[in-house]
Amino acid sequence: MAPARKVTGFLKEGNDWFYNAGLPSDITVVVDGINFHLHKFPLVSKCGKIARICEESFEKAFTMALEDFPGGPDTFLIIVKFCYGMRAELTPRNIVTVSCAADYLEMTDEYGEDNLLSKSESFFHKNVLRNWKDCILALQSCDPLTPRVEKLQIVSKSLNALSMMVCTDPSLFGWPMMMYGRLQSPGGSILWNGINTGARIRSTESDWWFEDISYLSVGLFEKLIHTMETRGVRPENLVGAIMYYARKYLPGLGRWQSRQSGKTRTVASFSLTPAAVDQKVLLETIEKLLPEKKGKSFCRFLLGLLRVALILSVRQTCKDSLERRIGMQLEMATLDALLIPTYSDSDTLYDTDCMERIIHHFMNSESRITSFSPSLDLETSPSSEPLRKVAKLMDNYIAEVASDVNLKPMKIRSLAEALPESSRALHDGLYRSLDIYFKAHPWLSEREKEELCNIIDYQKLSIDACAHASQNDRLPLRVVLQVLFFEQMQLRTALAGCLHVLDAENAPAGPMTVPTDTAGQIVQRDGWVTVVRENQVLKVDMENMRSRVGELEEEFSKIKQEMKRVTKSHSSLSSPRLVARKIGCKLLPRSSDAQPDTVDSTGPTPRASVEQPRSSRHSRHRKSFSLF
Repeated sequence: MAPARKVTGFLKEGNDWFYNAGLPSDITVVVDGINFHLHKFPLVSKCGKIARICEESFEKAFTMALEDFPGGPDTFLIIVKFCYGMRAELTPRNIVTVSCAADYLEMTDEYGEDNLLSKSESFFHKNVLRNWKDCILALQSCDPLTPRVEKLQIVSKSLNALSMMVCTDPSLFGWPMMMYGRLQSPGGSILWNGINTGARIRSTESDWWFEDISYLSVGLFEKLIHTMETRGVRPENLVGAIMYYARKYLPGLGRWQSRQSGKTRTVASFSLTPAAVDQKVLLETIEKLLPEKKGKSFCRFLLGLLRVALILSVRQTCKDSLERRIGMQLEMATLDALLIPTYSDSDTLYDTDCMERIIHHFMNSESRITSFSPSLDLETSPSSEPLRKVAKLMDNYIAEVASDVNLKPMKIRSLAEALPESSRALHDGLYRSLDIYFKAHPWLSEREKEELCNIIDYQKLSIDACAHASQNDRLPLRVVLQVLFFEQMQLRTALAGCLHVLDAENAPAGPMTVPTDTAGQIVQRDGWVTVVRENQVLKVDMENMRSRVGELEEEFSKIKQEMKRVTKSHSSLSSPRLVARKIGCKLLPRSSDAQPDTVDSTGPTPRASVEQPRSSRHSRHRKSFSLF
């Protein structure tokens, strides 16, 4: 049995720490209410701050308090052990606080060779900055020590190191990617029970770092994004990280945003704790970090942010900026994302005022923002295409909100007139929206309905829409009569077009434009019953005309086929009448027909004989068609 020896070390009794060395303590250091009963010599030989205080004191034994000591009593215990010659336990979790404490106590090489400040700096550069996980852990411990870590440049060095790792292919250095709970060797091989399997991770995913940096505080996350942007990280990757961070700490976004597919790609998060985040501060910070880019998923994310911003009642400047960003890429939005509920005291179900402001930003946006994908840039597409998309989107939006019983007629009108008339090639969408609105608001007066119907250009209604409107009892009678008149004009125009086509006219007749006053005079003179009857007759004539044209085209194609076949077989053509009988045509009786069928060498050729019945047949078809 080994002989007993005196145990030396630190002991704690209540709130007091003692060093068991057989000598009475001559200095007491108080850190956050914890008393450390120590000896002057070990401390003075390593700490410049304590040495200066001891020089100013004339007492043999005295007590001193260290205010705002970095890391508190636990970190001071590490410092004391180092001063007493024990090994300093430096880890990625405590390296920042130990470095700040060593700087606070002025533990430089001036007060001892290879002092704690130089040791901590060496450990930080050689171990922490070269490892992704350790760098994240070190950064996470920087928040309570912001002023001092800025002085030591710990934050900036860590951010630069993380940015460099993100910009570099992780597989080259064995950095973590697609860990899924497995371990990885320094060379990048997968470990199983500590044994190198030789298998290497072959993922090239660019989002492997999203989860790990989401454990940083808002301030550090913002600085990291700015550093990565300076380093040249692709904008789509930065936006992906921002969106991931926002979804994690703004739970409301998950209702309108699709989650990241696949398993979480992380290596450090299993040993990290989520940051404490103020949602208002986070949302305002996220809005500032977002670039001036456009994309379908990005636009949907902005609309989700706007919803959350309205719920949290963030600053008006933040909401205005989100509305402006959405307006600049409104053509990429979807209807369900635009249906923003009202979170104020308004009686309406949806925030139509916000939608109107977004349209205003869309119309006033002069600068063209680029897309994340170059092929989707607005610069390469016609300028009218986004306007048409937004017009169609707005027609669907008005149709959705029209069923709200509290929605005022003037709001429907302002939403419909927010876009210019040239944005809509057809007004079927507006008609459908008004029909839904009239159905949900049966108490509207005829005058209010007529004022709303004035936003529709009846000449831009399709034939189907006109047919529906002419039988719609929810529309005012005056509007129905105008629709019937323009429906008749469209039918007449279509019928005239068919006639021109059959007369070998290449250009169809354009749409007839008749002033509204003239339409009113005709309606008042003839009466709407006569107009309805004439429309029905025109429709029947159109159907008959279509079937007759189809028959003529089919018969004409058969004649052409027979002509080609007959032309190839000259030997079988003995007479024009034989050809005529073969293709199914009848020739008019002539005086020479009484003679036997003989072929005269000086007579007309078989082709000339065939052409005569063909032209005669065609002229009869033309005559019958013109009398239809």
